[in-house]
Amino acid sequence: MDRPVTHLTGEEALIAMVEHAVEQEDVEKIVDELRNGLCSLIRNDTVKLSAHLRECCGDHYARRLVHKDDEKGYSIIAMTWGKGQATPLHDHGGMWCVEGVWEGSIDVQQYELLEHTSEKFRFEKRNSFQAGRGSAGCLIPPHEYHRICNAGDETAVSIHIYGGNLTRCAVFEPHQGGWYVRKEKKLGLDL
Repeated sequence: MDRPVTHLTGEEALIAMVEHAVEQEDVEKIVDELRNGLCSLIRNDTVKLSAHLRECCGDHYARRLVHKDDEKGYSIIAMTWGKGQATPLHDHGGMWCVEGVWEGSIDVQQYELLEHTSEKFRFEKRNSFQAGRGSAGCLIPPHEYHRICNAGDETAVSIHIYGGNLTRCAVFEPHQGGWYVRKEKKLGLDL
């Protein structure tokens, strides 16, 4: 017998919503359902995340596994952002993602890849926005290049649902003349 969402923990309600959404056959339908479902769960004040998912790390933003299902091909990561913590410009290794802000706000800067050689990449800034509590967006390759920052004074928590298990990504470091150099980065998890 299914329990109503109001009786599920935050993690259980989130997992149930994702389980339903990933049954769609089309990536655009999956991310649309995830984005809408994530916004609904976030805005429902009776659904809370466990306290450990909201704890900051002093020197970097925290990445904590909420749930992973290798068979169904998705993972859910909670990221906790202290004041000023940010990612470099990065991609998601060709993987779709839905990102929602559970607490606080984050600044998102999107980039478009204009050209590249075998070793250098040139990007152009595109949309830039502040995402607050209850908002969600998606990244579908090849439009996956972005940077996230907590520019506010309060802790921010975001939930990231990936179309797989994102353990590596490419980060792009500024180089001469507006070019960037690509480096592989292994993504760890905090406890």
